[in-house]
Amino acid sequence: MKICIVGAGAIGGLMGAKLALAGEEVTVVDQGAHLDAIRANGLKLIWEDGSEHVADVANAVDNVAEAGPQDLVVLALKAHYLDQVAKDVHHLMGDETMIVTVQNGIPWWYFHNHGGPFDGHRLDSLDPDKVLEKNIDSDRIIGCVVYPAADVPAPGVIHHVEGDRFPVGELDGSATGRVQLLHDTFVNCGFRSRILDDIRSEIWLKAWGNLSFNPISALTHATLEDICRFPETKALAAAMMREAQEAAEKLGVTFRHTIEKRIAGAESVGAHKTSMLQDVEVGRSLEIEALIGAVLEIAKLTETPSPAMEAVYACVKLLNRQMVLQSAGVKLAAE
Repeated sequence: MKICIVGAGAIGGLMGAKLALAGEEVTVVDQGAHLDAIRANGLKLIWEDGSEHVADVANAVDNVAEAGPQDLVVLALKAHYLDQVAKDVHHLMGDETMIVTVQNGIPWWYFHNHGGPFDGHRLDSLDPDKVLEKNIDSDRIIGCVVYPAADVPAPGVIHHVEGDRFPVGELDGSATGRVQLLHDTFVNCGFRSRILDDIRSEIWLKAWGNLSFNPISALTHATLEDICRFPETKALAAAMMREAQEAAEKLGVTFRHTIEKRIAGAESVGAHKTSMLQDVEVGRSLEIEALIGAVLEIAKLTETPSPAMEAVYACVKLLNRQMVLQSAGVKLAAE
């Protein structure tokens, strides 16, 4: 299968490396030193057990237009960078091209083929200028939830931290040949996958942690286990999750875990820095709207009071603004 990974960072690079190692024809789109290293040395993958693998990708380019038509396109950029490539995505499209989005949080296409009173509603927080809606055909999209954790310790190198699950599902819940093909492709390269008839409930299960632990960690510089073991932040995370659950359940979402189990699961990950905290430390723009802004928009749409989420959202937005104005990150340092 011809597969294009748009954004070969932690998750995109992990997927691209595993797929290429399994024999798929993988093109990666990235920039800068990371792209240079991939071109020169291939895409190096360090698995959680310490084993090292080098994937020879078919092509490594710095813009989407150079990649050509694909069978599968994985949009692996963070949500707030998607508009930068959306207008060129058509260069990747063939008659049957599938698109998989692997962003954290709530996706911009959430209400596409949703059914019910909000079917087709556009989330302004994620696509204010309709750039994504106009340029990316939502009928091509297959939902996917990312559970692995990874990082990029050096250009051209992906370090897998833990996890291997990529559940997938059609937006309307149907069983199709293409979602089966996607599932089989993931399994063939060594990932675990399931085909779900309700991908949105799985999205919310992952988003539960993203909307609470990510901004709390960004504001406090605490790891997952620290947040879960400190009574006040544990209570704050639980309050945010309760507000989100109430809004989601009004849309027909079911949660297969309790809040307590979700928090316990996060604590068990240990001293892991969330992606948002990592971005704070190096001064990258934060993915606030996909993780918490869109959830607040849905809460307002469903008339669900959300004071805990609103307070944390306001604080982390101001943090992001100050970082952008100062062109700086924030990192704790010993004296």
